[in-house]
Amino acid sequence: MNDKLVFLGLLYFVQGIPYGLQSSLLPIYLRGAGHSLTRIGFTKILYFPWVLKVLWAPLVDRIGTKRRWLVATVSGLALTCLTSSALAPEMHIWGVAGTLLAMNTLASVQDIAVDGAAVGLLKGRGELGLGNTAQVVGYKAGSVFAGGGLLAVIDVAGWSWMFMLLTFVYAGVALFVWGAPVLDEDSLRSQQADGSRRGGQGVDALMPWRVWRKLLAVPGTAWTVLYVLTYKLGEQGAVTMFPLFLLDHHMSARELGFWNGVIAMGFSICGSSLGGLLLAQFSIGALMRRVFVLRTISMVFQSSLLTVLEPSPLMKGMAVLSMSVQHFLGGLITTLTFTTMMHCTQRAEESIQATHYSFLATLEVLGKLMFSALAGGVVDCFGFQVAFLFFLTLSAGTALHVWTATFTGALREHQLKEQPK
Repeated sequence: MNDKLVFLGLLYFVQGIPYGLQSSLLPIYLRGAGHSLTRIGFTKILYFPWVLKVLWAPLVDRIGTKRRWLVATVSGLALTCLTSSALAPEMHIWGVAGTLLAMNTLASVQDIAVDGAAVGLLKGRGELGLGNTAQVVGYKAGSVFAGGGLLAVIDVAGWSWMFMLLTFVYAGVALFVWGAPVLDEDSLRSQQADGSRRGGQGVDALMPWRVWRKLLAVPGTAWTVLYVLTYKLGEQGAVTMFPLFLLDHHMSARELGFWNGVIAMGFSICGSSLGGLLLAQFSIGALMRRVFVLRTISMVFQSSLLTVLEPSPLMKGMAVLSMSVQHFLGGLITTLTFTTMMHCTQRAEESIQATHYSFLATLEVLGKLMFSALAGGVVDCFGFQVAFLFFLTLSAGTALHVWTATFTGALREHQLKEQPK
């Protein structure tokens, strides 16, 4: 089991690096180099391959082994970083954009392969919980490493040496994956199934609607689709807008960067880690009922702070407490969610498991990104207090959705009983 966790955690760590580069490091670096906010804003388009990954997920399911896909994509990331080290953002902004687009594309394909490997490797409720903890914590740690740690490297050594460092990191991980014994079972299973893949599944490749029918026919998929699209709506609005409220009334940008960017992220990682430990002891339905209720209560507390406009040490302390609790519960819910998604995917036939999980993961990203983009407009139109009442209503609605499912729907206890090992 420890070998599986190290393997998955390392792959999710390197998978989080492109996100951290693009969301945290690149905007600061480009702004310091004199680029306009409009140009920096356009870099969000480079995330697009993550939305499209469900389109090429069937290829990962049907061609080659997970080991080969992982080695190919991580090696491709190493080569892309090597190319980036030869470019200067001040002079080659479009070349840098192209390499970042390539990194996002390769990382999205890697995500499909490692998710598919995780679905096959993790057996039983305990392993699912710990495995998804490795996924969430590894990805967040990779993002923090790229968005925060590499800022120190780039200040001291510059752009080129930073990407040279990443080249060696990715090359080392590629060699590790090539020799990883945990994938031996996957390779053997792929070779044994090769004949069937060239048969009936080849017809499915030519008729993709058959694959989609199979995806939607997997038990629990319809409920899980609605859940992953909506479970973060209220929380995402609060996480995005509450720091801006504090910036307007109570904290400086430096203070906010420390408390919301460093401390709150630490609480998020702790919550994600605790989720895996709790899943080894308790049923996922019971955990989700309680955690979603706690999240709703925490949003009531946070919304009450919006009535305090005068800065004070007490208000600042309450704000930090609110953000810390919110990120802690958010990290815990993320682990529970990805475990639920993986459990649903394990009900699918093996030939479509990577595609099924990528489908759910794509919708999860879409749900969060779309509402993040709209939350600012809601605040501009109605103000913080009304907007947070709306966020709170969405959060309470999701809690009710989960509560109902644990008794009458997809999260019934007997449906999420431990898998045979």
